[in-house]
Amino acid sequence: MRILVTGGAGFIGSHLVESLLARGDEVWALDDLSTGRLSNCASFEKNSRFHFVKGTATEMATVAPLVDGVDQVFHLAAAVGVKYVVEHPLQSLITNIRGAEVVLEAAAKKGTRTIMFSSSEVYGKGTGAPLREDDDQLLGPTSISRWSYATGKAVDEFLAFAYWAEKRLPVVIVRCFNTCGPRQRGEYGMVIPRFIESSLRGEPISVYGTGEQSRCFSYVGDVVRGVLMLADDPATSGQVFNIGTTEEINVMNLARKIKDLTRSESPIITIPYEEVYGKAFEDMNKRVPDLAKIHSYVGYTPEVSLEELLKKTIAEVASQLGIKAPA
Repeated sequence: MRILVTGGAGFIGSHLVESLLARGDEVWALDDLSTGRLSNCASFEKNSRFHFVKGTATEMATVAPLVDGVDQVFHLAAAVGVKYVVEHPLQSLITNIRGAEVVLEAAAKKGTRTIMFSSSEVYGKGTGAPLREDDDQLLGPTSISRWSYATGKAVDEFLAFAYWAEKRLPVVIVRCFNTCGPRQRGEYGMVIPRFIESSLRGEPISVYGTGEQSRCFSYVGDVVRGVLMLADDPATSGQVFNIGTTEEINVMNLARKIKDLTRSESPIITIPYEEVYGKAFEDMNKRVPDLAKIHSYVGYTPEVSLEELLKKTIAEVASQLGIKAPA
């Protein structure tokens, strides 16, 4: 097929492009390189079926011609990372909401199948475990900029459902839960690469908050595989699916695990949230997905354990730093 991936030079986007090329598709990657990197495309940039377009998903003049020429669209272009969102709330909202609006409007003209990437952030402070796709949202006050990302992604989902209901646009929504792996960077607040880099350098591993907050860190290869399974099944149109893993760990134990795997002498320290993000920040204590729906539709089950994910990421980060990874 001919496929457009917005955010195609980003962390998840580049892995998705790589998988699409591997199965024989022709792919156009649209990215403004604000957080994406051309280096993420190094392994496939010379593939004759790969086409990179520098531009933003918020501009119809850029998006429409690309959508008109493809059979399927994967919309990943978005503001990424808690740190980036807290520091750039306005740009994050514009990127996330306007980008989704433009892509969906362009796709609706020809009914082009669209896979819309959302986030577990839409559950907000939801304490249910595991979280199901039809659970309620529980967000903090609008004065806390952290919740602007969740709100923006929720608007994206409402737009997608509206295009399905009124225009019969075959759209699928995927809610990612802490997708991690090689090519992810720590500067926007992503915890695993940040911990690994500190550990390999022998610097303090900084845990924000108490470290008691728990997450399920899913391997990017598993997520991409699951997304392609959803994209290829017409029965998933007009539906939203959690995707990730159910292997849970709290952030303090994650830091300890990374320290052990890297054989590091780095101390683990805690830093109050307000010292990192300011007062306009809140967090949630637990976030675990219910994967029953995606399994029932396409048989998706995560395959890569947290330890395997960490080892793969440690090897890549060590290579970038010119440090020998522990055997």
